[in-house]
Amino acid sequence: MNHRSARRRYALVSFLTWFPVGLMLAPFVLIMTERGLDLAAIGLVFAIYSLVVVALELPTGGLADVLGRRVVLAASAVFTVAAMAWLAVAGTLTEFIAISVLKGVARALHSGPAQAWYVDTAHAVEGPDADLKPGLAAGSSAGSAGLGGGALLGGVIPLLVPAGWSAGPILPLSLPLLLASATAAVLLVTVVLALPEPPRAAVTLGGVLRGVPATIVSGFRTALGDGVLTRLLVVAVALGVVLNAVEMLTPGRLAQITGRPETAGLAYAVVAAVGFLGSSLGSAAAPAAARRTGTSARGAIAASLAGVLALAALAGTVPLAGAVALVFAGLAYLLLFAGAGVVDVLRSELMHGRVDSARRATLLSVDSLLLQVGGGLSALAFGWLASRYGTAASWWVTAGLLALSTFLYRQGRRAAEPSLAEVGRLEDPRPAG
Repeated sequence: MNHRSARRRYALVSFLTWFPVGLMLAPFVLIMTERGLDLAAIGLVFAIYSLVVVALELPTGGLADVLGRRVVLAASAVFTVAAMAWLAVAGTLTEFIAISVLKGVARALHSGPAQAWYVDTAHAVEGPDADLKPGLAAGSSAGSAGLGGGALLGGVIPLLVPAGWSAGPILPLSLPLLLASATAAVLLVTVVLALPEPPRAAVTLGGVLRGVPATIVSGFRTALGDGVLTRLLVVAVALGVVLNAVEMLTPGRLAQITGRPETAGLAYAVVAAVGFLGSSLGSAAAPAAARRTGTSARGAIAASLAGVLALAALAGTVPLAGAVALVFAGLAYLLLFAGAGVVDVLRSELMHGRVDSARRATLLSVDSLLLQVGGGLSALAFGWLASRYGTAASWWVTAGLLALSTFLYRQGRRAAEPSLAEVGRLEDPRPAG
């Protein structure tokens, strides 16, 4: 397999991974409401999902490093098939809680292995100095396209069904979920057939139980023992704060602009789709950003500053109302997520340059965990801050935090892109058999 083929396969898997998630976005809360759940119960379902992801993020990353990327991605697809199909017909709180557990397991399992597979393959073909930016950009862009396209399609499909139609427990809102389950089945087949891996030593159950914790510990030791890598991981906390700030506060802001929850929901769907488009475009533009600024670190800094400008625009336009405010919100989302797309690709490349294959998926799980930690902690802080000082204050604080995060790149810029010779000397924690 050549590098170009690996890049195409990684992009396809990324799209198929996130397209079912996009299909679910619009009907998820609505179908629970149709089944009689109140907001408190829906909040419980969301909370359980988050807890499962946080609890399994590191173990599943270690599992991918011990057992292999393909088997873990295939397991994730199986859980997604089951969760989406069950969600289409579920009717009780207990069922929705069980579905959230399945969804959480699927999310934790697919956090990192596909990207780790691509990087491993690129290094195997072209050596440790392989240019990862085009492939990482293709995967990130394809994932964003899957989310955005799925979100729009998931919102449109129920509107195409005649009013009052149902087929037993299947409602119009169920149809996007059934399509999501079918897409996950396609993902399963694609992963099995299109992601070959080099043979691994046979691993027993005992070996797995010993190897996964050892890999997790080794991954943390690698992260904490490398100052540049530690700083790049800390950036994930700031990015989690940023994403949570816009996702949590924008719907309320749009309700304020439009004056009606229903129109706010439609406006948010459009603005979110614009954000996914921006993320896809930003990911695709990441290699060019690195070339124009000179290094990947400088490209990430420039993209982060674009995000600062977007957050400042959101905060500064809070006094506005009507169509002008909606346009500014859409443009700010486009700029913010375009910058985030660039940062995602370039920061990932910088991190991959400082870790070897044996710890790659674990590192990505640590990164994902810190992203969620930033979002979770900021949810409490911004809820208080926004209620006391207003939405604009929260966005100004977020803009300041994102601006400060750029210094984490500057401190590590000189050593941002080393060869793998240094990290390759670390002991491989995987069991021999």
